[in-house]
Order: sequence, then C-alpha cells, then structure tokens
Amino acid sequence: MSTGDAHAGSTVQHRSRVRKNQDRPNLRQVHLIHRELLDDLNGKGFDVSPADLGENITTVGIDLLGLPRGTRLRIGPSAEIEVTGLRNPCAQIDDFRPGLLREVLRRDTNGKVVRLTGVMGIVHVGGEVGPSDPIVVELPCGALEPLECV
Repeated sequence: MSTGDAHAGSTVQHRSRVRKNQDRPNLRQVHLIHRELLDDLNGKGFDVSPADLGENITTVGIDLLGLPRGTRLRIGPSAEIEVTGLRNPCAQIDDFRPGLLREVLRRDTNGKVVRLTGVMGIVHVGGEVGPSDPIVVELPCGALEPLECV
C-alpha cells in the first residue's frame, strides 16, 4: 500500500462506512480472494478473471475462508498483511455479472450465510508483491477466532 492509496488509513475509508461511523478502525485495506473461487464461477458460466471482483491479491492453494482472525500473511520479500475478516459482497456484484451474488453468498445446511468472496486485511508492512511471490501463512497465538464479516 502506498501513500495516497484510497484504502490507506487507520479509520474506515469506504463511503458507506464513513457515513455510519468515520471513527471505526479500517479493517478493509486489502482484499484477497482465492483463485479456486474464480475457477468455480467460470465453470458455472460466469466470466470472472483476477481483479474483476475488486481484489488486490489472488491466492492459490490457501484456504483463505478458513483462516482465523489475526492470521499474518507474509507476501514476497517484505509485505505483511493481517487477516481481519470476511468480505461481504453487495448487490452491485450483480451489475458486473447478473446472478453472481447468489453464487458468492450461499447458505449452509443450517441456513447460515456463507460468504465466499475472500478476506480483508490490514497492512502491517508494505512492499511490492508480484504474481509468483510466495505467501507464508502464520497463525495467531492463543485461541483461534473464526472470521466474521468486516
């Protein structure tokens, strides 16, 4: 993340969240999504490529949705991101591809909403990242807390 980035800052930056409470912490600086979701969506007839859903980083082989809150992701030579929660897609996603919201917001067998559109995080250490940079997952110490919507 660089100076002047629209998502930088210690307090919320998204307009809808600023209107509600501009003093809340900014937990949505970086959006990560798993390539496996894009592949699944493409298999269902949706034409979706990396960055189409607003993600900053597309991962492969990491169970992003299963990570606990506070997980650190070390990306490339220096970048470090802390996972803060699940991304909550909005109805605007249907403007991009009609019917897509229904595919990325599902319900489990108990009726609980399952959000599939990746995770959000905050930058602890900035740095350039590239397409083939390794991602090292470091789980937090202590009790592991599941991700909630941020």
